Amino acid sequence: MKIYKNLVNSVALTLREIFIKNRFADKALEKIFKQNIQWGSRDRRFVAEAVYDITRNYRLYSYLAETDNNFWFITAVWLVIKNNQIPDWQEFKHVNPIDILVKKEGLRTNLPIYESYPDWLWDYCIAEMGKTEWETEAIAMNRQAPVFLRANTLKTTRDKLAESLKKDGIETLFVKGAIDALELVKRVNIFQNKAFKEGWFELQDAGSQLIGEFMEPKSNDLVIDACAGAGGKSLHLAALMKNKGKIISLDIEEFKLKELKRRSLRAGVFNLETRVIEEGKTIAELNNQADRLLLDVPCSGLGVLRRNPDAKWKLTHESINRTIAIQQKIITEYSKTLKSGGLLVYSTCSILPIENRKQVDCFLQNNPNFELIKDKLLLPSQGFDGFYMALLKKQTD
Repeated sequence: MKIYKNLVNSVALTLREIFIKNRFADKALEKIFKQNIQWGSRDRRFVAEAVYDITRNYRLYSYLAETDNNFWFITAVWLVIKNNQIPDWQEFKHVNPIDILVKKEGLRTNLPIYESYPDWLWDYCIAEMGKTEWETEAIAMNRQAPVFLRANTLKTTRDKLAESLKKDGIETLFVKGAIDALELVKRVNIFQNKAFKEGWFELQDAGSQLIGEFMEPKSNDLVIDACAGAGGKSLHLAALMKNKGKIISLDIEEFKLKELKRRSLRAGVFNLETRVIEEGKTIAELNNQADRLLLDVPCSGLGVLRRNPDAKWKLTHESINRTIAIQQKIITEYSKTLKSGGLLVYSTCSILPIENRKQVDCFLQNNPNFELIKDKLLLPSQGFDGFYMALLKKQTD
C-alpha cells in the first residue's frame, strides 16, 4: 500500500486535535473530512483507521516513539506495527522499524502499556472487577468494534433487510440473541444506502438493542425514556410497541431531541413525544404516570471504549465520581414518574459494578417500595459492547 504524505499529515493534525486540543475523536475526524472534501473513500478510510487505532493504542505507540506529541513519529510507529513500508521522507529519517518491533515485544508483560490504559484507570478497574476479569475485558476493548444494524420492524423485517442489502452488495450476518440485529461483514458507508434513507434500519450496537427487549414494553403502555439523547432506544421501543401506546422522550439537550424528531420521521414513528427537561417542573408533571421507565443514565462509558477509544484518555477519578453522583440523583428523582406496579429499567454502557449493581442495591436500600426482578451484564469479551441493565418493579401502594 502506497503511503501519501498529505494523508499522514492529516492523521497527525487530527491526533493533535484529540490529544492537545482535547477534541472528541469523531468531531476531529469530521473536521478534517470537511477540510478535504476531494478525498475518496480509500483516503478517508486510511485516515479514520489510523486515527482510531493510534488513539486506541496511544500509550503504547507514544512509548515506542519516545514522544507524546510528535504525531508524525507516532504515526510512523503505527505504520511499522501495521507492516507498512516506511517512506523515505525527512520526517521519518530516524525511524528504525526493527528497534520498534523488538521494543514492542519486550512490553508484552507490561499490560497497562501494551494494552494502552492509564495506570490509574488500570488499577481502579482491577479494584472494581478483579484482575482476571478486567484484563480480559481490557484486551477485548482494544479490538475494532463490529458494525451492527437494527432492522426497523415498523417498515421491514430483519430477513427482508438482509436480502435488500445483499442485492446492493452488502453482506450481513444474523446476530445470536438479538432478534432484529444484523452485523456487517465488511465496513461500508451504510448511510448512503437506499434502505437507510427509507428508514429500514438504524445503526445500533446489538448490546444496546437488548436493552429495549429487556424492557418488554406493551403496546398500550406509557413509556418514559428519561435520558433519551438522540433517541436510538426510544426508536427501538416504538418499534417494539408497534407504534402504539405513547413514548415520552426526555433530555436536557434540545438539539439531541431535534435529532430524535428527524430520525423518528425517517423511521415512521408517530407514538413519540419529546420534551426538554426543565429543572423542578418536567418530572413533577409526570409524577406517577409511567407504566415503564427507561433510565439509560450517563456513565463512564467504559463498556464502549471500542467505539470511543479517546474516552479512556479523558476519564479521571473525579469525573467518574461526579457521574456516580448524577446516576444516584437521576434514579432517585426520576423513579417518581413510575406508577405503582410499574417497571423501571436502569441501564449503563459501563462494566463497572460501582455504576451498575452497586447503584441498584443502593437505590433499593433507600427505596424499599421497589424490588429487583432481574439484571444482566454484557461484556465486550462476549462480542457486544459492554452494557448493564436492571429491571425493577415499583410495589403497589
